[in-house]
Amino acid sequence: MKTPAVPLIARVFTALSSGEFTSGEALAERLGVTRSAVWKATGALKDLGATLHAVRNRGYRLVAGGEPLEAARIRSRLPPQLLPHVRQLDVAWSVDSTNSVLVSRPNPAAGFAEVLLAEYQTQGRGRRGRSWVAPPGGAICLSLSWTFQQAPEDLSALGLAIGVCVLRALNEFDLPGVALKWPNDILFDGRKLGGILIDLRAEGAGPACVVIGIGLNVALGSGMLRKIAATGLPATDLITAGMERPCRSALAAAVIAALLRGLPQFERNGLGSFVDEWHAADVLRGRPVELHAGEGIVRGTARGIDPHGALLIETGQGVRRFISGDVTVRPA
Repeated sequence: MKTPAVPLIARVFTALSSGEFTSGEALAERLGVTRSAVWKATGALKDLGATLHAVRNRGYRLVAGGEPLEAARIRSRLPPQLLPHVRQLDVAWSVDSTNSVLVSRPNPAAGFAEVLLAEYQTQGRGRRGRSWVAPPGGAICLSLSWTFQQAPEDLSALGLAIGVCVLRALNEFDLPGVALKWPNDILFDGRKLGGILIDLRAEGAGPACVVIGIGLNVALGSGMLRKIAATGLPATDLITAGMERPCRSALAAAVIAALLRGLPQFERNGLGSFVDEWHAADVLRGRPVELHAGEGIVRGTARGIDPHGALLIETGQGVRRFISGDVTVRPA
């Protein structure tokens, strides 16, 4: 099958990934295009949210430079014993949604994973139809498809286990202070660092295929952080959290490895293998919260999760359990 041509915008992004100034003339010569084509490509990068400086007599510079994602580089960082379980690992420049692409493919065989990453998603999805926004190079947008031989009993709590897997991966980079917020948010300093979206394909009590989408903010830039905050969902990224020039390939490999180890754990033991780590990272426990559910608004004090992943809220009518809903911390 013929390999699709790499778009010029992606080639310019790669050429500027060092974070150093490069003249338009040098870029044009290196890429075999005109300076006008370079100018149009840098403008397109800005339109996608990349923080790019253009200075007369110096050229162009990506403010948050970092290595482009490459499938071979990510594979090389995976533990050798896990590699046989990765049936396919691809990196795309742009897709509508990494989850949507994997959902459209046939289910992988049980015990094997398909992984897709993208530099940019045109229709990145969060929970409840919300959009997930990240500029090229600013995040890890990753989806992994996995088939359970038999649907686990706690399948509805899989998102909580995946949150713990992401936490395990980040712990390898000595980043203290990362927390989990029910049901599927990853926080730092009270702001959203990442999120999880799971698409499920299952019939009855047989095999169940899950497509697990993970978005992890790496270097969004101040402009993008302000844009996201304007939607009412304050965000942060790993640079802001104190991680110096994160290696995205290493981060992606750590997340994939944590998933490949955690999914068989979940299939064997359900949420039980993850619940203690979840409790330790639970940002809501003991705090006054407000839950928006189908029945309306519920106010009370968060009391953690039960063994099956339901959120427990102590109200004036006693402790109640919820399996879905949007929850926020109430101001003191």
